[in-house]
Amino acid sequence: MGYQEVQYTVVVNGRPEGPYRFDELTALVITSDTFVRKTGMDDYKEAHEFEELRELFGFSYQQTAPQYFAAFDQRLLACVIDYFFITLVYALVILLGFIVVTEKSHRIALAIVGLPFIFIVKLIYGTITDASAKQGGIGKRLMKIRVTDLDGGRIGYGKSLGRNLSKILSLAPFLIGYLYSFLNRKQQCFHDIIAGTLVVKDRLI
Repeated sequence: MGYQEVQYTVVVNGRPEGPYRFDELTALVITSDTFVRKTGMDDYKEAHEFEELRELFGFSYQQTAPQYFAAFDQRLLACVIDYFFITLVYALVILLGFIVVTEKSHRIALAIVGLPFIFIVKLIYGTITDASAKQGGIGKRLMKIRVTDLDGGRIGYGKSLGRNLSKILSLAPFLIGYLYSFLNRKQQCFHDIIAGTLVVKDRLI
C-alpha cells in the first residue's frame, strides 16, 4: 500500500481529526510530537515515529519520551502473569511426576523440593525474553510494555541477565527497590538503575 492510499487520523487540540490522505497532511500544522494514527493501526503514535512523516516534515527520530514509561501496576501485573504461566507448567510437571511417585510423603517432598525451580526458570525466562526482539515475555506483551536501554533500544543478553539478577536487590528489604519507582521520574526500580534500563509502554489516546 503506497503513501497516497493510506489515510491518517491526526490529533489536533486533543481531538482526533480526519482521516486525511498523505498529500493532505502538508496543509496541517503537524509537529514531531503530534499524535497520528494511520490505516490498520489500533494505537496512536507520535509523528516522528513514522518514516514517511519524518521525510515529509524533516523530523528526527526520538527513541524515548518520558510520558511513555510503564507504571508500577503495569509492571507488577506483567510479572504476575509470567509467574502464573510458569507455575502452571510447574504444576503440570509435578502431576506427571506423581505418575511415577506414588507414596504420599514422597509426592509432598517432590512438590516442595521443586519450588525453587520456579524462580530459576523465571530468571532464565526473563533474561531471554527481555533481550529478545519482543523485548519482554508474555506478561509484558499482554500489558504492551517492553524493556529498553536508556536510549529506547533493545538490550543485550548480558545486560538482561544483570537486570534480572539485580531484582534481588529490589526485593530486599521490604520491596524498597520496587517502591522507589514511585519517586523516580522514569519510574525505574533499583534493578533498572543498576542495569541502565527502562520499561516503556505503548501510547493510547
